[in-house]
Amino acid sequence: MKSDQNTVSHWQELNTGWENYKEMDIKETLLKTGETRVWRTYGGGAALDRWHGRDGENGMFPEDWAASTTRASNPGREDIVEGLSRVISMEGEPYLTDVIVQDPEGFFGEAHMRAFGAKAGFLVKLIDAGERLTIQVHPDKKYAKEILNSDYGKTESWYILGANSDDIQPYIYLGFKPGVTREIWKDIFDRQDIPAMLDCLHKIPVKAGECYFISAGVPHAIGQGCFLAEIQEPTDYTMRTELVTPAGLRIHENQCHQGVGYEKMLDCFHYDGESLEETIARWRSEPLSVSKEAGGQIDSLIDERQTKLFSMRRVRVSGEMTLPAQGMMRILMVLSGSGKARMDGSEMDIVQGDVLVARADCPAVRIIADQELTILESFPPKA
Repeated sequence: MKSDQNTVSHWQELNTGWENYKEMDIKETLLKTGETRVWRTYGGGAALDRWHGRDGENGMFPEDWAASTTRASNPGREDIVEGLSRVISMEGEPYLTDVIVQDPEGFFGEAHMRAFGAKAGFLVKLIDAGERLTIQVHPDKKYAKEILNSDYGKTESWYILGANSDDIQPYIYLGFKPGVTREIWKDIFDRQDIPAMLDCLHKIPVKAGECYFISAGVPHAIGQGCFLAEIQEPTDYTMRTELVTPAGLRIHENQCHQGVGYEKMLDCFHYDGESLEETIARWRSEPLSVSKEAGGQIDSLIDERQTKLFSMRRVRVSGEMTLPAQGMMRILMVLSGSGKARMDGSEMDIVQGDVLVARADCPAVRIIADQELTILESFPPKA
């Protein structure tokens, strides 16, 4: 059984040096966190390096976890603190978890604390798929609670940033086709017939600006060439049906079934087949305008139309505009452009690749674009 990985009481056990920061003076309400690359079973990462403004090459660190308070689960790498972000705008660059534990209510807000406790409740990532990911599924809350002893499953959403190579058409696999049953799926899994597995799912070309909601229980795989941002519940629970990756890496069995065995792994899937048209209509999310003014506009990408587990907005600033105070922790990821974030007499330079954490008590932030800015604003579950 696994326990919930994202509580204050557990942070002290993560070997982050928490005890060295007990006397931190918490003043800033807008913090900047550093790049947080995470080892995965698939290759990629060159596009992430380029996005951060440097030369790079593909390797086994294809994900950047933004302002993360969730530890990665990688069998064989348990002694490495992986997945937890550092606050680079503070002296000593402490882990964000160590900063939050000093004043959780200041970060999350009173309402969030009453509803969820001192848990962020969401995780934001950048993913650069240098190869197709294995076919997988994530647990819903009921499965996570009963089988994994976790308060969180792993419902997620993808915002497509584009292709990570000029000569690749990015794509995803999403949802069972009609007629796929547990018995059929088990037979294909037992035979490890990968072409048959892929043929059970819809292959969908994607393009920059599209957003997809992936409910827990729905089978999926990110295709080779995808560069995307993801928001999800704060766990690293993934059930994989391919025992060997497309690049030939044999996966540790616990990374396939998360320690529950293959039979229970197959129970994690929701066997609800739909046509391609029905799948796209159900899971592709259309932007919804929130506000528009001379200096920019805000569009909602994921909201209560899809889920109450998290939400995501796209902010485009061509001149100046104000992001209002929200009374909850949120993450601002600068997708492109450069400029400044100004509040209460202080000012912070922001450029593509920067990740900011706004505490619940953060006042309104004035965004000023030098070069047109696109910012992804991500929110925890609403109390």
